[in-house]
Amino acid sequence: MSLEFKVNIPFVQLLGMTLEKFEPDMAEIHLELREELTNSWGVAHGGVTMSLLDVVMAHAARSPTKPGGEAQPGVVTVEMKTTFLRPGQGRLFATGRRLHRTATLAFCDAEVRDEAGRLVGTSSGTFKFLGGLPVGDGRRIQKLNASD
Repeated sequence: MSLEFKVNIPFVQLLGMTLEKFEPDMAEIHLELREELTNSWGVAHGGVTMSLLDVVMAHAARSPTKPGGEAQPGVVTVEMKTTFLRPGQGRLFATGRRLHRTATLAFCDAEVRDEAGRLVGTSSGTFKFLGGLPVGDGRRIQKLNASD
């Protein structure tokens, strides 16, 4: 049974990701691969795999600090390193973990596996907690519950 995403992310909805777990220090997201999400080889486009890794790490970064706790403030990705290991096919499963957090940053890792359990890709990333997003000219988008 899918959970509701903790924030409204139109791009995530467009891709068809479902949040399956959201627990302290971790999150899990699934995606049923569709033809429009594939490359010319007929397998998951690298951008889809990277998006899964990014979103699951962002959710892990925002995950509660204790069971039954509230989600943390919104985050944006500061940096991300991704390694592709094999083509993604069928249903894809992304798992992200928060390894460490400070007052302003979360350090995470993630992996994507296919329905046979084969490792498709891995990633590590750094996420910054934000209460608002500076957009230039002294303006900010103020949201306490947002994610990129």
